[in-house]
This record gives sequence, structure tokens and C-alpha cells, in this order.
Amino acid sequence: MQQTKATANTCLHAPSVRFAPSPNGLLHVGHARSALLNWRFARDHGGEFLLRIEDIDTARARPEFESAIFEDLAWLGLDWSIPVRRQSEHFADYEAALSELRRLDLVYPAFLSRSEVADRLRTAEIAGKPWPRDPDGAPHYPGDDRTLTTQQRNRRIADGKPYAWRLDMRKALDGLGEPLFWDEYGAGPQGETGRIAADPAAWGDVVLARRDVPTSYHMAVTIDDAIQEITDVIRGEDLFEATSVHRLLQHLLGLPAPRYRHHGLVLDKTGRKLSKSNRATSIASLREQGATRADIIAMAGLRLET
Repeated sequence: MQQTKATANTCLHAPSVRFAPSPNGLLHVGHARSALLNWRFARDHGGEFLLRIEDIDTARARPEFESAIFEDLAWLGLDWSIPVRRQSEHFADYEAALSELRRLDLVYPAFLSRSEVADRLRTAEIAGKPWPRDPDGAPHYPGDDRTLTTQQRNRRIADGKPYAWRLDMRKALDGLGEPLFWDEYGAGPQGETGRIAADPAAWGDVVLARRDVPTSYHMAVTIDDAIQEITDVIRGEDLFEATSVHRLLQHLLGLPAPRYRHHGLVLDKTGRKLSKSNRATSIASLREQGATRADIIAMAGLRLET
């Protein structure tokens, strides 16, 4: 496998795409589909294919899984620019973005644990009061911590109470001035395409920095795409709704908005998307059973190119 040193695009219109797996398990056929679509798009449009290792979950990330990612992608015939960006090596970039949002007074420390939020949810349900949930089905965070005074927040932090930084969604949306959109060149779960109206409010006060690491998925992916000058985000349709949050963060931080191309998922026999927990659908396991590169490409719903 040949890898080329990453350089600045000489053509302003040359696209840049990325495949960004997490090294917390083996790649499966669904990952192969996304990686191949990104790689082929870059090749067909004279662009650059980047590999990013999303390892902010340092407790679950494993070097052997990262090595397996490289091996599987090379076996599929893909090459990528180097150096590879590892999120764990760039926490300072995310901390800088969080500091800017703190300066704008758009984030707050949230002290409730998951169990405490669950207790609030159960109490509301028993009382027959509806509780909003985000597009992934998780309950919205209660708004109590938004109203704490600076003195109350500082006291809790000084007492060692764990907290995460959450976006104050209401305040962030109040300052928008006009609706947010993104350009969709793929299709969402319901076939949505074209100019899509973003709805970040559906996510509530999302986490931007966790208790154990100074970032979250939403924050890290937004900052990384800007730093790496990604022009086209090609990813599974399960992340279609999350684009609303990413567009809001891009707006708040003055970052460029890439084009988005969401693709269909590879599903198992029950109609569910593939999971890393099911090793039987991993590329490594299928290879061990004798599957060829052509077999994996076919399983990913793509045609073998000659």
C-alpha cells in the first residue's frame, strides 16, 4: 500500500473527504461501505482521502483495533494521506473551541448524572408529563443547571462534583438571527435531499465536553472537519439528524460548512444496522472465513471495479 504525504490542495475546488472510525472494535461491512464511498469519491473527483482515528474515548480505544483498521482498509485496496489525525492528540484544539463558547456564555457546567436524569424522567412519566427526547431517543437534559449562579457553580466545582459542559441550546438559538440549513447531496432516512433545514433544538442541551475528556463527538467532529478542510462529509444516514448540531456549532464558531452526503446503511438479517459487538460481521472475521475483497464489496452493496 502506498500512502502520500498530506499537502494543501493546489486546486481550490478539489474535494477533501475523510473516513473516521473509532478504534474500539473491529471494522464491519458497514464501515467498508462508507470507506469505499469516500475513497472512490476522492479518486473520481481528483480529491484527497483522509483517515481520522476518533479515539476520544480513551478508555475503550485499543492500539490493536487501530492496527486492524489500517490492515482492513489496505486489504480493501484503499490508500490515504498521512499523517493520520488522532483525536486524542488534539485535545487542545477542542479545549480552545470550548473556551470560545464559554467566552460567549453559550455553555454551562451540568452536574446531574445519568441516573439523576433518569429519575427525573420517571417522575415526569408517572405524573403524565411528556419529556422531550432527541432524535436518538435519549431524554433531553433538565434545565436546572442553566439557572445556577456563578457562585453556585464554582462552589460545586470546588467541592469536586463531576460535571460536563453542555450547550445552552436556547441561548445559542436566540442569537441565530436566521434559520440554518445544509446542502444534502445524498439522502436522509426519509429520502430527504437538497437544501435541508437544520433543527438543533431537537437535541436539547447537547454535551460538548465530557467529564473524563475535554470534548464530545459533536464538538470533535466539527472542529476536525474544519481543521482538515473537509469539503464533503460522506457518512451513514444514521448521522443525518446530528448534522443539525454540527451546523449550529459551525455557525457559533465561525467555521465553514462542508457539503453532506449521507448514504444508506448495511443492515443485518433483522433489519438493524451492523454493530462492532457482532464479530461475525467484521471484515477480519469474514476474511478468516475465506471472503474475498470482491465478496466484501458486494456485501457492502457496491460494485467491484476493474
